[in-house]
Amino acid sequence: MMGVVPVIRIDDADDPRLADYRHLKDVELRHATEASEGMFIVEGHVAVDQLVRSPYPVRSCLVLDTRLPKLTMTLSGRTDAPVYVAGRDVLASVVGFEHHRGVLAAGGRLPPAQPIDVINVVDRIVMLEDVTDHENIGAIFRSAAAFGFGAALLSPRCCDPLYRRSIRVSMGHVLHTPLATLEPWPDGFDEVRAAGFTIVALTPDATADDIASVTIDGRVAVLLGSEGDGLSAEALDAADRRVRIPMTAVVDSINVGAAAAIAFHHFS
Repeated sequence: MMGVVPVIRIDDADDPRLADYRHLKDVELRHATEASEGMFIVEGHVAVDQLVRSPYPVRSCLVLDTRLPKLTMTLSGRTDAPVYVAGRDVLASVVGFEHHRGVLAAGGRLPPAQPIDVINVVDRIVMLEDVTDHENIGAIFRSAAAFGFGAALLSPRCCDPLYRRSIRVSMGHVLHTPLATLEPWPDGFDEVRAAGFTIVALTPDATADDIASVTIDGRVAVLLGSEGDGLSAEALDAADRRVRIPMTAVVDSINVGAAAAIAFHHFS
C-alpha cells in the first residue's frame, strides 16, 4: 500500500544516499555504473511523471526545495521511494549541470526481456541496427509512441535507450515501450518473421521502392540503421522489403529520427 512520500533533507553534497546521481556527465562511467547497479536516471518533471506511471520501479528522487510541492503531488499514492530535497548549491555539486530543471529520479531496470515476449502483443514494432546516438534513440521512441509502434528490438551494438538523454528526448515514452535485444543479428530476423511480421528496411538506395507506393497487410516491423552507414548489407538482405523516402537531389539522406517518423506515420 502506497503511503505518504518520505521526504529527506540533504545538506551535504557528499551524502552517500545521493550516489545514484553522481557523475551524470561522464557517459562511459554512467553506463558502467547503471549496468552494474541495475538502475537509470530520468530528469525533468515530465520524465519523472512518466517513470512513476511506467512498469519500472522508482528507487529515489532528488529535487530542489522549490520543486518539492509539485513532485509530491506527482508521486503521491504511486511510490514509497524516498525524496531527497536539496538546495541549488548541493544539487549543482552532485549533478554537475542544470538541464534537469530541479527534478531527477532514479529508476530500477527490469530483467532483460525475450524478443518473442516483446513482439507477441503488438502489430507494429521498431527494429534498430547499431543506432548509437542517444538523442536519435529518444526521438525514434517518441515517434514510435505517437504512431502506434508498441515495441522495439535492438541490435547488440545500439546505445542504451534508458540513458537519461534518450529518456528526456523521448519525453519518457521509452519507459512505456517494451524492448529487447535481438541476437543473433540479423539471423534473428527469422524469429520476427515467424511471428507474422513483414520486415521493412528503410534505405536511401535509389533502387528501393518509394515508400508511398508500399502497403503492408498484417504486422509490420520497420527496420532502421545507424546514423552514418545506415543498414548493413546483411540486414538489408534479411529484410522482406526495401523502401526509400524520395527527396531532392541536394540531400542524399535525412536524420534517422526524422526518417523514422515518416515511416511510422506511413505504416501506422
